Amino acid sequence: MSKKVTPYKNSEEGKKEQVTKMFDTISKEYDNLNRVISFGIDIKWRNKVVEIVGNTAPETVLDIATGTGDLAISLTKTSAKKIVGLDISDGMLEVGRTKINKLQLNNKIEMVLADSEELPLEANSFDAITVAFGVRNFENLEKGLGEIYRVLKPGGTFVVLETSVPTKTPYKQGYRFYSTKILPTIGRVFSKDKVAYKYLSDSAASFPYGEAFNNILQKTGFIAIENKPQTFGVATIYIAKK
Repeated sequence: MSKKVTPYKNSEEGKKEQVTKMFDTISKEYDNLNRVISFGIDIKWRNKVVEIVGNTAPETVLDIATGTGDLAISLTKTSAKKIVGLDISDGMLEVGRTKINKLQLNNKIEMVLADSEELPLEANSFDAITVAFGVRNFENLEKGLGEIYRVLKPGGTFVVLETSVPTKTPYKQGYRFYSTKILPTIGRVFSKDKVAYKYLSDSAASFPYGEAFNNILQKTGFIAIENKPQTFGVATIYIAKK
């Protein structure tokens, strides 16, 4: 397992509480800064997740760590009749609710405040489950994945989009420079929370990506596991079945 990375090094609160506080603080600036930090490429990655989910023709989809709801909104392009966006940060959800109201998607998307490691949902209740840039924020990764496995229907599809670290030169060196120097600087200059974007960088670097994450998924019980590196390996899409 990776080392435990938290946003606020001197806080006595647990990772879960710290992450909630951090995202509540940066919720209103998150979307704009995210586009800048990723050069907009995150939209392309999310569209690939939507395509993968759409190919399974789901009726019910759960988007965990939905944040401001970008992926949940994009998932309305699939055949899903019901989409649940779930997050631990009410600040992020509130931004998402505003978007959903504006797009008049309230009849299709439900935003739920809940802990991803203790899902208030029935077992075997979703055809597909997605997580975009959220699993690395779980306090207990295996517990969170176990909950996802529990509420996914047999035969259902689980898709994760998460940051990863390039392994080939020169992308490896470029990524290291960007994530350790540029990203935290952007956060310090433009964010209300001066440590938030350093945490996002540190948590990405410590996450067990690639085969290591495949092995954790397999240990949890998932089958037919694939991982698809994106954009020189700076992100990876994982696909698994129950």
